[in-house]
Amino acid sequence: MRQRLTIILTFVVIIGLLVILNTLTYVKQDKTEDQEINPNRSTYHSGPTGTRALHDFLNESGYKVIRWRKPTEKLLNDSEQVTTFVVIGRTQVAFTEEEAIALSRWIALGGRFVLIDREIDRELLPYSGGWTIRSRQFGLPGFDVNPADASQMTQNVTAMQPVQPTALTRSVDAVMPSRFASRIDIVPPGAQKAKPDPNDFGSNMLDQYSTKSPAPTVHIGDRAGALLVDYAYGLGHIVVLSDPYIVANGGISLNDNLQLAINILAGQEGLIAFDEYHQGKGITQNAFAQYFAGTPVLAVAAQILLIVLLILWTNARRFGRPLPLPHVDRRSSLEFVASMAELQERSRAFDLAIENIYTRTRRVLARHAGVDYNSSRSEIAARIAARSTIDRNKLETLMHQCEDAINGQPINWRQAIDLVRRLRDVERDLGLRMRSREVRQAAENI
Repeated sequence: MRQRLTIILTFVVIIGLLVILNTLTYVKQDKTEDQEINPNRSTYHSGPTGTRALHDFLNESGYKVIRWRKPTEKLLNDSEQVTTFVVIGRTQVAFTEEEAIALSRWIALGGRFVLIDREIDRELLPYSGGWTIRSRQFGLPGFDVNPADASQMTQNVTAMQPVQPTALTRSVDAVMPSRFASRIDIVPPGAQKAKPDPNDFGSNMLDQYSTKSPAPTVHIGDRAGALLVDYAYGLGHIVVLSDPYIVANGGISLNDNLQLAINILAGQEGLIAFDEYHQGKGITQNAFAQYFAGTPVLAVAAQILLIVLLILWTNARRFGRPLPLPHVDRRSSLEFVASMAELQERSRAFDLAIENIYTRTRRVLARHAGVDYNSSRSEIAARIAARSTIDRNKLETLMHQCEDAINGQPINWRQAIDLVRRLRDVERDLGLRMRSREVRQAAENI
């Protein structure tokens, strides 16, 4: 037991030292400030360039909102039935050609795709009836621009009003974009040379079932161009907003930006999915490792696992010369007494048991009475009664019954037990202690 305790204490001390060592060597990375030149548009991000405020508002307002952390191909066979798929800003992980094709197929089958970015990715916006759109940027943010400062982000910018009343501009008087907002140009069919897209499912397969015009519609804009457009694609719909600042945490509270975001994302009933897979939050990552990323917890856990493996590997391995096992004498000092008692019980020799106990008790009583051992029992009983409250007749009767049993008078085990009990009561009443040897043997037996 002591050896096991030593091992356990050693293990605890090693773990404690590892924790202290990792804590001392851990250097916490300073939280980097948001920059408009390198924004983080994730709905998990609560900084000024993030979109967590929009996600939480929609969720708390009763809209069905999820964070999409799976590849785009899962939209085609998803059991959650996503109706609106949202991509905001420049993603951390680029869309592959297969993902873009799967997204186009999902839109053509009736999905609603919302793209909010200053630079339009042509792979994500398929042609519709020959019509196409492209973006024009008027300036790029620098490192000195603070996205949390609305005055810097909207310097010399005039609020933009809807160009016509539509479902997307309902209850919107004016929106406030940033000074880095791009403008959208609509290119009609034949205005640019474009190769036919074999994956243009909306034009090739489903346009025959759609009654909507393939031409993009401008909802908000100015003389420089459009800020918000949408167009039909097959049985689905595509909405493009050319400034993420309108829905970002730093700008969503300006003017009617929030109302415009609600109109764009919740324009139809159903499940709204924010793309987090291409923001680097895919479910392919280990959730446990991602939660403790940047902390010494993972290093401590790895070191503890290594120690456990070393202990298991070295278990039962000898590190020195073999030593004989210590020989422990497991025999009790009262084994002889117990054996004799068992033999007497089996042979029903109750007289021997009474003799063993009575002989000692008589010797103690004679010593206590101050007489010789061979004195008569009447004399011993008289002396004991004179020095205590024990009745003389009862004590003499008890001694007489014990001597009769020793001399051969038949008794059963109940009578033997009763005699022994009465002898012990006499010893207890007189305060007669057992000898030191008997005390030691009784303690070892316990």
